[in-house]
Amino acid sequence: MKLFRTYLFLIISALAINSLNAQVGKQQQLEEKRQAILNEIKQINSLLFKAQKEEKSVLTQVENLNSKITARQNLIRVTNQQANYLSREINNNLAKMEHLRGELKELKEDYANMITKSYKSKSQQNRIMFLLSSESFLQGYKRLQYMKQYAKHRKLQGESIKEKTLVLQELNQGLIEDKKKKQVLIEENKVAKTKLSKELQTQNDLVATLKKDEGKYASQINKKQKEAAKIDKEIEKLIREAIAASNKKNAKKTGTRVSSSNKFALSPEAKLLAADFTKNKGKLPWPVKNGVVVKRFGNTRHPQLPNVTTYCSGVEIATEPNAKARAVFNGEVMVIQKIKGANNAIYIQHGNYITVYQNIKNAQVKKGDKVTTKQELGTVYTRSNSGKTILKFLVFQNDKK
Repeated sequence: MKLFRTYLFLIISALAINSLNAQVGKQQQLEEKRQAILNEIKQINSLLFKAQKEEKSVLTQVENLNSKITARQNLIRVTNQQANYLSREINNNLAKMEHLRGELKELKEDYANMITKSYKSKSQQNRIMFLLSSESFLQGYKRLQYMKQYAKHRKLQGESIKEKTLVLQELNQGLIEDKKKKQVLIEENKVAKTKLSKELQTQNDLVATLKKDEGKYASQINKKQKEAAKIDKEIEKLIREAIAASNKKNAKKTGTRVSSSNKFALSPEAKLLAADFTKNKGKLPWPVKNGVVVKRFGNTRHPQLPNVTTYCSGVEIATEPNAKARAVFNGEVMVIQKIKGANNAIYIQHGNYITVYQNIKNAQVKKGDKVTTKQELGTVYTRSNSGKTILKFLVFQNDKK
């Protein structure tokens, strides 16, 4: 029974160490998430608020501030998750320590009793007499085996005490570190909440100004939406024409009938490229080295003008002046289009996928060029009226956004 209990102690100790490793993994995930949000806030400050004094549009100021407030709220939420997680782990570790102390106390008492018994019969003469007093050879053999098992059991108990002591020490050290981390997070959250409170007040003041002329600002948004929709139609038309031209060329090359489909007729090589693009969903690099998303894909209700809904056909990324647009995947430059009010748009084909990089000046590639992942395509244009450098990035599969 005691031997079984010793093995059980060793198993529990191993589980405690595994649990400790799992805790570290979860804490690391939350910390990585927090650092990513801190970096986002840093970029928002750098890219959206650097030229704030030059910014005249109240609407844009409100939108920029909303980006920062959203990021700050996410930071507070993740930091709270970290602190709460640490609180749970501290309580769990305290319970484990209490349980381990009880086991260690019992184990030491058993070990002490065993040592005492062993001491009383420690002489070589006693052991020999114990064997020689056997009534039969079988009994003597059993006594010899018992003595070996007893010695092995004593060794196991000593190792178990050592192991359990180490686990206790690790848990204790972990508790001290967790309490320090939790305190740091609490202090950081206080600072973040103070900043958030100030930002919300500034936002309220701007929104009050905004709502005085809500109709005027709603009209400005609608005007921008119409301009964006016009550009989107140009892009969609060009892509449909490119699909038709590609299918016509492919039919001529293969001697088959021209496909009237709105999908690319792909060569085996192009199919492989498209499959690779699909596999990399969620792992593609950003089309700029540094940036922050200021408009997301799809329909978005304006946070301060509830009656206004905007649509973005891609994502708009604010980046630094003179930033370079980069190809997100291997492909071929399909076309470079001059768009009124949006500078150049560079189209790169990846099988039946097309990525579009809008608002580019000084293109560094030309039609037909093969490009590789992260290859520079051109410089993102900086608007003189706002001082902002915005890349609009779109992804199509055939003619579907």
